[in-house]
Parts: sequence; structure tokens; C-alpha cells
Amino acid sequence: MAGYLSESDFVMVEEGFSTRDLLKELTLGASEATTDEVAAFFVADLGAIVRKHFCFLKCLPRVRPFYAVKCNSSPGVLKVLAQLGLGFSCANKAEMELVQHIGVPASKIIYANPCKQIAQIKYAAKHGIQLLSFDNEMELAKVVKSHPSAKMVLCIATDDSHSLSRLSLKFGVSLKSCRHLLENAKKSHVEVVGVSFHIGSGCPDPQAYAQSIADVRLVFEMGTELGHKMHVLDLGGGFPGTEGAKVRFEEIASVINSALDLYFPEGCGVDILAELGRYYVTSAFTVAVSIIAKKEVLLDQPGREEENGSTTKTVVYHLDEGVYGIFNSVLFDNICPTPILQKKPSTEQPLYSSSLWGPAVDGCDCVAEGLWLPQLHVGDWLVFDNMGAYTVGMGSPFGGTQACHITYAMSRVAWEALRRQLMAAEQEDDAEGVCKPLSCGWEITDTLCVGPVFTPASIM
Repeated sequence: MAGYLSESDFVMVEEGFSTRDLLKELTLGASEATTDEVAAFFVADLGAIVRKHFCFLKCLPRVRPFYAVKCNSSPGVLKVLAQLGLGFSCANKAEMELVQHIGVPASKIIYANPCKQIAQIKYAAKHGIQLLSFDNEMELAKVVKSHPSAKMVLCIATDDSHSLSRLSLKFGVSLKSCRHLLENAKKSHVEVVGVSFHIGSGCPDPQAYAQSIADVRLVFEMGTELGHKMHVLDLGGGFPGTEGAKVRFEEIASVINSALDLYFPEGCGVDILAELGRYYVTSAFTVAVSIIAKKEVLLDQPGREEENGSTTKTVVYHLDEGVYGIFNSVLFDNICPTPILQKKPSTEQPLYSSSLWGPAVDGCDCVAEGLWLPQLHVGDWLVFDNMGAYTVGMGSPFGGTQACHITYAMSRVAWEALRRQLMAAEQEDDAEGVCKPLSCGWEITDTLCVGPVFTPASIM
């Protein structure tokens, strides 16, 4: 089995130190440094990603996970997921190059963008990437010309009207148009092998998966009737990445399993996939961002005074990262990030109305407002949890010019468990040495459900 991840890729963690201890070490070093300033420090707990994977296998044992590279393409994430045996869902040439660069075989890559550039279709053909998605006739025509041996997956629209991010506004074909596309594919000698859908991110109703799986069953029957060998069902994404989500992952998995048992029972010969991004990485990343400027604004509101009798004021803090960078969830997910103070304030310290702003010189770069914080200072660091999705590589073009630093860490318990599972899987590999996903890893999930602990001994 390919060794994608090694101990040199991360900090081995021990008992007695938390994620925030490690961030404290990193930010302290940055505060004392006179060169190479860093806008933000990320700590990525790779052990949390391992735990999420084993939980996925336990809850959805019939589903093969593929990672949506667009969500977080940092090297440590890609390596640990490749080591776990995941496939990769890529949206463009850059992402395909990235995963192939670390050694992922073409057979474990899906080019899952229904609307592709011709040059990138040719790249997929040249590098052996066979599984591509489509949802329109023009895409079929491009594939016929540039990648005639491709295996196509038809992307269908879903009812994502209640989702925070509605992908069916842009991608997916309606059920009534599926037969026409399948007929055209057959006439063009393009092989359609399956169907995919995506219910969007932040969907509050898990039954949306059940309805979409039922729709896929109908399209499978259309395709089979027309002579296509339908054997791939792609459940897409939309799985939550935090514990506090409105709908828990386990609830979604239960609905999916019931629908699969009804429409695609075990032994039916269908390969079931899912494309997960937020699920794997959101809670694995914690970030520290420094305050670069502040000002106090007096509020001209007669009759309102602070407890000490002074005039009401609000404090505006400026950060070196904003909504056009790592805090883009404010715009796209309607999230209000809550900072954690590195220095715990005393109970006697007064709290002030406060807001956090990014570096862009416009009125939209507001990270958070309506906060009550003690008096903070330029150079202080604020910590934010659940920062793994759509943050890394999202540098702001509006003044945030400094780099973000990522420190990867993994508990010794998680590392040893991962190694044991990999050795067991390696013994089961076939003669061709194809990486197989870990099918029994869920058995150690409970062992790994321990909060990460870090030792800063080998960081610097």
C-alpha cells in the first residue's frame, strides 16, 4: 500500500496539551519574531479526520467515500485521506494534478464537474481519469470529441430549496429530460454508467436524500432500458462537519441506509459513492488570527451608560483576515464566528460591545458583530474553532497579503490505530496492489473519540 503520510508530516501529540496550547506556542513565537509575519495560524488535527472516517464507515458501510478536494486542498489533509484509502472528487485540472502529484491513481479520481473546459477534459483523458459527470448535451458533445472512452455519470437535479447552498440552481438535469440525454449518449456511443445528485449544503431535511435515491432508481431503469450498463450511484455531499449541526450525520446515514435497502438492496451490483468535504475537515481545523488595529466609537444614545457610569462605546477590532478570505463562511453560510480569547479574562474585567472586521476597505468585510469582549489590544490573538472548510487557500485580495501557516498534528493513539488498520488492509490488497478503503476501521472509533492533546516539543 502506498505510504502517503509519514510521521515527518505532522507533530506527534501526547497527553497534557490541547490544540490551544499548540496555537499559543505558535502565536508566541510569531509575536516575538521581527520578520516573516503570518496573518493566521491553523492547527489541523489529522486524528479528528481519522476519527471521522471510521465513523463514516460505521454509519454507511455500503458507501465508498470520495473527498471533495475543493473544500480543503492542504497537503496534510490530502495525504491522510489518501492513506485512509479514499477516492478524490476533483472539479478542475489543478485539483486532479494535486492528488495525482501525491501518488493517487487515476482509478480513484472522479472529475465531478458537470461543465468542463475542453482542455481539462483532454487532460483527464491523457492521465487516465475515466469517470466524468455531465448534465447537458453540450457536455456530451465535448466528451465525444475529447474523451470518447470516458465513463459518464449523469447528474440529476434535486429539491434543495431548503438548503443553505443550492447547487441545483446551477447543476443537474430534471427527471423529465434524463431520457433524452441518455438516448443522445447512446447514439453518440458514450457510455453512461451511473447517476449522481447533490442536495446542497446545510439541508435541514434528511428525507431529501431518500427522495433523490428514489429518483436515481427511475433514471437507472431508463438507462438500463436504453442499453447503458448502470452501476454507479453517487450520493454527492451535503454532510455536516460539526457536532452542532441542525441535522446530525447519524440521522442522515439512517435515512440513506433505509433508502438504499429499498431501492438498491445489498447484492444488486451497484457501486455506491459519496463526495464529502465539510464532513471530514470542518472540525479538524482551529485558527488563530491577530488583531492589527482597533478603535473605540462612542455611541450617541442618551440615557445609555456603562455600569461604571461612562459613556456607552463600542470597540472595533481589525483583523488581517476577513470575509473575502478565511472567514468567507460569513457570506456563504450565514455564520457568525465566535472568537475564543487566548488570555482568559478575569471576572472583574468589564465587557464592551465589540465587532471584528477584516482588512478590506469596504463596509462588507465584517467578520462578527454584537460581541461582548473585554478590552483587547493590537497584537492579541483570537482563536476560532471549526475552520477547516473553504478556508485554506482562500487568501483575500483586499489587503490580506500575508501567508497562513498550517501545523498538522495527530495523537499517538490515532496514528497507531491508523497504522494497524493500514497493515491489515495491506495484507488484503490484491496482486495488482490497488489501495482498498478501510472497511473495518469503525471498530476502533470509540478508542479514537478522545479530544486531541499536543506536545509542543517538536514544533519549532
